[in-house]
Amino acid sequence: MKYVDEYRDPRAVRELADAINRMDVSRSCLMEVCGTHTMSIARYGLRELVAARAALISGPGCPVCVTAQEDIDWFLEAARLPGIIAATFGDMMRVPGSHSNLEQERARGADVRVVYSPADAVELARRNPDRQVVFFGVGFETTAPAVAMSVLEAKADSLANYTVFSAHKLIPPALKALVAAPELAVNGFILPGHVSVILGSKPYEFVAREHRVPCVIAGFEPVDVLQAVRMLLAQIADERAEVEIAYGRAVMPDGNPRARAVVGEVFDVADARWRGLGEVAGSGLSFNVAHRDFDARARFDVSPPPAVEPAGCRCGEVLRGVLAPEQCALFGERCTPRDPVGPCMVSSEGSCAARHRYARA
Repeated sequence: MKYVDEYRDPRAVRELADAINRMDVSRSCLMEVCGTHTMSIARYGLRELVAARAALISGPGCPVCVTAQEDIDWFLEAARLPGIIAATFGDMMRVPGSHSNLEQERARGADVRVVYSPADAVELARRNPDRQVVFFGVGFETTAPAVAMSVLEAKADSLANYTVFSAHKLIPPALKALVAAPELAVNGFILPGHVSVILGSKPYEFVAREHRVPCVIAGFEPVDVLQAVRMLLAQIADERAEVEIAYGRAVMPDGNPRARAVVGEVFDVADARWRGLGEVAGSGLSFNVAHRDFDARARFDVSPPPAVEPAGCRCGEVLRGVLAPEQCALFGERCTPRDPVGPCMVSSEGSCAARHRYARA
C-alpha cells in the first residue's frame, strides 16, 4: 500500500534505529504530544529500539484523556435532562466522570448516541425535531473544523435543536505550559501530524525560538517516528533549536488556512481547563457571539457538583510526562482496559492503554 507499507518496512525501521543508536549525542528526553504517536511507539516497540539515545515519553496528546473532569461531569448531567439526545464519539463512552460515565447513564435510560462525526449529530437533530441534540465537542485543532462546519450546517438549515458542548483544546498553548513547567526537562518535542496538517509549522516556532527546544513534526508510521527522533537528536547534537517537518507528504508550513478560517468563523479562543495541566490561557475554543445559540453551556442550565478525581488515579501526572504509566500503583491491577479507573486507560490513544496493550504482548 503506497505511503503505508514503505513506512512500516522492518528493514528501514532497523536501519533507522541503528543509525540513531550510532549518533554521537547524549541520551535525550523526547516527548510526543499526539495519542496516535503514543500508540505507534508502543505498538512497534520504538521506545525500546532507541533507548540507548532517547527516552521517549508521552505528553498530553490524547484528546479524551485531557478532557477535564468537570467537563465530563457537565455532559453527564446534561445527558440526564429530559428530551436530550447526547451525541458523542465512542471513545468518551467509558471515560469516568466523578460518579458515572456515559455508558452507565445510557443503561439508566439516558439517550446517548455514538456518532462518527459531528455531521452525524446534525443529522440526528434533523431527524428528531422534537428533541434537543447536544454534541460533546472534544479534540484538538484536528476535529474543531468539522465541529465548526456542523454548526454552520445547522445554522444554514435553521436547526434550533442542535448545540455543542465545546471542550476543544489547542496544542501550542499546552506546549507553552509544558516548557514552562520546572518539573519537566524535555530536550525535544515530536509534534503531532494531524494537528499540524491544520496548523502548519509556524505556530510552534516560539518553542524553538524562546525556549531553545527542538521540534519535529512527525507522521504516524514507525519510519516516520524514528525519522523524527533522528532529526531531533541531530538538532541537539548541533545545538540547534528549530521546527522541522518530517511529515512533508501531509504537512505544509502554512497548514490549512481554510480549515482555520472555518474554526475562526464559529469560535473565539478562550481559556480552557486540561486534565493534568489545569487552566491554560488561550488553549480552548468558545462560541463567538454570532453562534452563541449553538453553545450548549448557554442553552442548558446544568450545574454539576464539584468534580472529584478517581481515588489513586495519576492520569494527570502521566499526561504531564512526569510519571510513566507503570509507575502508577493502579496500573494493570486496579486499573485495566476492562475496568479503567482513569481516562488514560480508557481511550484508544491513552498512554496507559498503549502500555498495557503492547508492553505486555
